[in-house]
Amino acid sequence: MSNQMDTIWSKLDRKATAIAEFTMRQYRTRISTWAVMGAGLMAILLMLLFYIDAMGTDIDPIDNDGDSFDSDGDGYPDGQERKYGTNPTNPNSFPSGVEPDDPSVWIDEDDFNWANLNGQNMSVGYDDDGDCLQKDTSSQRDANDNGIECDVYLEWNVRTQSYEILSDGGVDEDPDDNAYVKEAGHRAFVLGIGKFGIVYLLGIFLPLFLATGLIREEMSDGTLHYMLAKPIARGEILLYRMVGYLGIVWPYIIGLCTFLAVVTGFIGPSDGFFRWSDLGVWLSIAWAAMLVSFVYGMIFCSFGILWKNGVILAIIFATWELGMAFVALLSGGDSPIKFFSVIGWGLTLVDAGVALSWPDNWNLIEMGLWGGGNGDYYSWSGRWNYNALPGAEPLAVFSGKSGLNMANWAAFVTATMVLLVQGIVAWFIGQTLFKGKEVD
Repeated sequence: MSNQMDTIWSKLDRKATAIAEFTMRQYRTRISTWAVMGAGLMAILLMLLFYIDAMGTDIDPIDNDGDSFDSDGDGYPDGQERKYGTNPTNPNSFPSGVEPDDPSVWIDEDDFNWANLNGQNMSVGYDDDGDCLQKDTSSQRDANDNGIECDVYLEWNVRTQSYEILSDGGVDEDPDDNAYVKEAGHRAFVLGIGKFGIVYLLGIFLPLFLATGLIREEMSDGTLHYMLAKPIARGEILLYRMVGYLGIVWPYIIGLCTFLAVVTGFIGPSDGFFRWSDLGVWLSIAWAAMLVSFVYGMIFCSFGILWKNGVILAIIFATWELGMAFVALLSGGDSPIKFFSVIGWGLTLVDAGVALSWPDNWNLIEMGLWGGGNGDYYSWSGRWNYNALPGAEPLAVFSGKSGLNMANWAAFVTATMVLLVQGIVAWFIGQTLFKGKEVD
């Protein structure tokens, strides 16, 4: 019995290997294959050049809270006067016996005070420059009404699975703009090029040109007869042809993501020599792109079997997927409509991976959205309305929630399983169409 099983499996292995190798050899000898992959690589490299330029460019420091100004012209910056309790609008009121500070001392004098986020409400941050502590009343110093004066309060929102940030006025309101722009810009680039450059564009661009004619071209050229002459089921031919297609596409995706991870890991802002925390994000992007290219490949190949002009159906389907990608983008991942697509599940997988690898991502976004300048306190919301720091809004646009009411690791596994099921269903439909198709 064992020998019989070995014989069966060895025959299956030989059939699978032969067809898959034949398919890969076809791809390698076609100029169109290298043209498609080369175009994708050039587009990614072009965007990478903009990223490298941005990481090498510093922005001028911005006085977000106005502490470096000398409102009364007495030579002392307003921040220094507030620190010593004198009136910054009265030229006759200034710190006695104290040398005036250079105005640059009061630019970027605050910083974000990070906490080890663990899903609990907590008070973090402190008044770096003393402008909050100098306020007259306790209610002014405790604008967020949490019982602690001059702090930043992180409140965990169970519904959104993220932190809401409530700040007392004057706390962390003038951070290092350049450092924030570099960090937020780096993450926005990784998510932007990962989600829409690799998962969507390459994930759908490669199958569109490489998988649509996987069976159709063999039918049109008359070479399919050679495969069907062998004792191989049509469903197996379709599967093994797809294995050959993936043998070309998947190494390309893995190689591209590895290259981007290495370059951005060394160039991106980091306290060490390499950004190790980004590896989980790139792994999620690569895995999502691999699964998405598998599902799209199966679907587009089925379109080619169904109709000799199947590429038209593939383009229509790609347009729908583009719309779903924008739905996921504009809704921050919360719209359930995105789950009626392939790309919706692919982006869900990435968002879950980002949450696992960068647990402080939404904290960084929130701090950037409120941390950039003077504002008015709204008692009804318990928030100060600040101007956003540069980089916060692009990062918010490219970041998203998984949209699944479960732990991030469970969302990652669920999205993986759904994409695999979609690919299997597409294969089942494709091999059913193939079985009923007359080969000329």
